[in-house]
Amino acid sequence: MKARFVPDGGPSPATRPRARVHPLYVRLTHWINVYAMACMFMSGWAIYNATPIFGFRFPPWATLGGWLGGATAWHFAVMWLLVGNGLVYLIGSVLGGHLRRDLLDVTPRAFARDLGAAMRLRLPHAPGRYNAVQKALYLGVLALGVLIVLSGLAIWKPVQLAELTALFGGFAAARVVHFIAMAGIGLFVVVHLALVVLVPRTLPPMITGRGPGVHDA
Repeated sequence: MKARFVPDGGPSPATRPRARVHPLYVRLTHWINVYAMACMFMSGWAIYNATPIFGFRFPPWATLGGWLGGATAWHFAVMWLLVGNGLVYLIGSVLGGHLRRDLLDVTPRAFARDLGAAMRLRLPHAPGRYNAVQKALYLGVLALGVLIVLSGLAIWKPVQLAELTALFGGFAAARVVHFIAMAGIGLFVVVHLALVVLVPRTLPPMITGRGPGVHDA
């Protein structure tokens, strides 16, 4: 059922009905992503440390796998979990209308308006409703997810997938693209966590699925 907001002057937050904000598949895929992304970041950093692209390495405590072979095993194993989880989210979002209803209706004008409000710390937020900035961020991270998977495949199978690897400009260039996509997703995670800290009431609905301020209509 479509959610709508309680108008001003309605019941107080304590007396508003607690309605469904996030369906079960969204919550499950979200928390699986938390685990999978942590493993992918840490094992990927260990792989990077074996042959750095840039002039720095990640600290050993931030890596997973212990050595190149172990890190590679972790990375490939969790990769399938992450891809499968992403497909479940995508299929559920398309079939349930979440993608069309909550994300794809963002416009440049709405994004500029909400970005200005966010920079003035006046951007309202309620569980179950995405503002234009959030919509753009979620769509952006989905695009980065596709890019990181494709560039990862180009690195993993540069001979078997020679055309894909060539599309990225070769093996070395594919590694750079993969790293940049990882950095972009990492930045999204940092912003996401910062927003949770600033608006902590958004966390419980991602656990229970229900929250105040909206009700089923």
